[in-house]
Amino acid sequence: MLTVLLADTTEAAAGFSDTALIAIAAAVAILVAAGAAIAMGIAVGKALESIARQPEADKKISKTLILGLVFIETCIIYALVVAILIIFVM
Repeated sequence: MLTVLLADTTEAAAGFSDTALIAIAAAVAILVAAGAAIAMGIAVGKALESIARQPEADKKISKTLILGLVFIETCIIYALVVAILIIFVM
C-alpha cells in the first residue's frame, strides 16, 4: 500500500520542474507570513477593544499583547528565512 502511494506521488511530482517546486514552497512560506500579519492585526484590534472596555487594565493587556506580538513576529521571521533559504540555497 505504501509503495503504491509513493509511486503515485513520484509520478505526480515528475510533472513539475525543480524550479516550480521551489517557487511553490517559497510561496507557502510567504503565505504563512501573510497569515501571521493578519493575526497581528486582529490581536491589536482585540487588545484595543479590551482597553476601551476596561481602561484600568491597560498595562496588563499591553504586556500580554506585546508578548503575543513577539511570538507572532518570530513565526514571520522564521517563515521568511525559510523562504529565502528555499529560493537561494536549493
